[in-house]
Amino acid sequence: MPFDAPLPDLDKIRTAWEAWERGEEQPGKTLSNLKTAGLDEVIRQLVAAGWAPSPRA
Repeated sequence: MPFDAPLPDLDKIRTAWEAWERGEEQPGKTLSNLKTAGLDEVIRQLVAAGWAPSPRA
């Protein structure tokens, strides 16, 4: 039986990033949390959709 990874969780991704910004997590733990939350899949989907960041105002 194949393993189906859960869908990315944007709230968990944001929470992990914010914890790192506040200095509450080490980089390795932050990367682990981002991967577990599905950031890699989010990036793959953005690339596949042709997304590009808009210029900052």
